[in-house]
This record gives sequence, structure tokens and C-alpha cells, in this order.
Amino acid sequence: MASRIEITCINKAPRLDPHERISHVGGVNADGTSWRLDLDAAIRGVEGGTYQFYTRGGGREVDVVAATHNGHKYLKTRNDGIQPDNLLALTECR
Repeated sequence: MASRIEITCINKAPRLDPHERISHVGGVNADGTSWRLDLDAAIRGVEGGTYQFYTRGGGREVDVVAATHNGHKYLKTRNDGIQPDNLLALTECR
């Protein structure tokens, strides 16, 4: 069974370009330590059933899914009507 994990931060370069691809996702473990995965590892985990990511938006949990655009895989939230995408609105991972 996949681990359900909240994504609370992202890294992308350049940070101010909303169309630039996310390079890493991260969050906080139950013990308070930080975790961070590169995008390829996160996508493999979603597609392989190891991880079930979510983020919070509009006061509720929103699932994160793997998608493909122009042959490039990326992560996005399921459509919840919130703009910009919940992932792109997250703070920078440290």
C-alpha cells in the first residue's frame, strides 16, 4: 500500500517562472525531520504505487498525480479550481 505523504515545499529553477518544471518536492516527517525527493524519484514512486502525495489547498487535501505534457512527465494536483496550481504556490524547500 502506498504511503500517503504531504508535499509542503518545492524547488524549481528559476523560481519566479511559473512554467518552469519543478525539480524537487519535499515535506516534513512525523518526527519533525525534513525530506526531499527529486522529481524523477517522486514520479517513479507515484507511478509505482510507493507514494501517494497530496498537498493542502483551499482548506482541504488535494491529491498530487503524475502527468505528461509534450513528452515530459511532471507532478500536478488534481483540478480543484484553485489557481495557480497548489504545487506551484508552495514555498521553497530548504
